[in-house]
Amino acid sequence: MNTNSNTYTVIYASVVVIVVAFLMAFVAAALKDKQDENVVLDKKKQILSALNVDTKDKDPAQLYKDCVKYEYILNAKGDTLAEEGGFLIDVKVENSKALDERQLPLYVCSINGATKYVIPMRGAGLWGPIWGYIALNDDKNTVFGVYFSHESETPGLGAEIATDKFKMPFHGKHIKQNGSFTSIAVVKPDKTAEGLDYVDGVSGGTMTSQGVNNMLKEGMGQYVEFLKK
Repeated sequence: MNTNSNTYTVIYASVVVIVVAFLMAFVAAALKDKQDENVVLDKKKQILSALNVDTKDKDPAQLYKDCVKYEYILNAKGDTLAEEGGFLIDVKVENSKALDERQLPLYVCSINGATKYVIPMRGAGLWGPIWGYIALNDDKNTVFGVYFSHESETPGLGAEIATDKFKMPFHGKHIKQNGSFTSIAVVKPDKTAEGLDYVDGVSGGTMTSQGVNNMLKEGMGQYVEFLKK
């Protein structure tokens, strides 16, 4: 075949495209399992962080197995639909459904022999999704720990919700007042909230702080019936 002909050029280019596409598909397929494993492991680390469990230089998968006893699926009435499978529930998908149709994940954990309940949450920040986990003591009222993260909040401003400086003040706060669910307010620094516990929001990150405030209220609000039991 004439290597200088247009036909040769077209055939050669087509073969190269096909080979490259095959190699890319092969690499993507080969890496998918590892990527999926990393996503699962990262989620377990986030839950452990809400439980104040340090995973540095340790096996997060084993720590998760030791601490998380059940991965419940609840409905909005607070009834248990299943004692396993909650980890696989996509909170983003469930939030798009009517409340009475949602499957609500709940992690029942044990820390030094004490029962903790971890509730996952998802909301909206200034620039994109935010999410987190809140761990409650067995009184279903007192906060044991929290974890927050974000997709694209501004460094030094809204992104501060992922720092210990923002998270630590939640410890020991109460999500109920006089037996009724009130959530925890996230307020502007030096402001207060009447009738419920509150923490300072991020200075300069008003919209992200409001997003966390809404996420807490709406996220935990789905579990009100469970929290009553």
